[in-house]
Amino acid sequence: MRAELSVVIPTLDAADALPACFAALFEGLHAGLIREVILSDGGSCDATRRIAEEAGAVIVTGPPSRGGQLRRGAAAAQGAWLLVLHADTVLPEGWADAVRARMRQGGAAAFRLGFDAGGVAAWLVAGWANLRSAVFGLPYGDQALLVSRRDYEAVGGYPDIPLMEDVALARALGRHARHIALLPLCVTTSAARYRRDGWLQRGARNLWLLARYLGGADPARLAARYRR
Repeated sequence: MRAELSVVIPTLDAADALPACFAALFEGLHAGLIREVILSDGGSCDATRRIAEEAGAVIVTGPPSRGGQLRRGAAAAQGAWLLVLHADTVLPEGWADAVRARMRQGGAAAFRLGFDAGGVAAWLVAGWANLRSAVFGLPYGDQALLVSRRDYEAVGGYPDIPLMEDVALARALGRHARHIALLPLCVTTSAARYRRDGWLQRGARNLWLLARYLGGADPARLAARYRR
């Protein structure tokens, strides 16, 4: 299989996280899987864009909004498949083979979630995320979504909203095709916000935001709440 995968990474002042994120991508480059890495930046003031340039990534810029950034990044991508990856998420060893197998099989997929932290609280939060993904087909963006260009465009792509863009796309994909599959490997994502806010408090707030969004709340108002 020729290199058909475009990796899209939204960023905003992500210089500290990017080196580890990029390092894990070399597996896909060595396997001849990755066609390009696209960094969609929302106006970083740190070394984010310099790091991306040195790594050979394509850079697109625009206003800060997760949905808008992802939409711009996907629009610039040339691959037949997209892998949407957060800057503070690190792909696991063996990810390239898992992704290649899924691309042959067809259908959207996401990784299981893990944190760069141990303990019962981290296990519970990750366990809920994986259960939500498996049962309801609603992985969050930090689980690295794999989707074909054809399916992505068929559902209209990411909506330009500041929060819950990942849930919106997952629901649209579920209606269009079938349940988003969970790959058998775990990504490792940063636990910094959970350490700062408290594991259960942050987890409960995320669940509350999801319930509000699914109930019809305005994503812009939810985003303001999320950033507090």
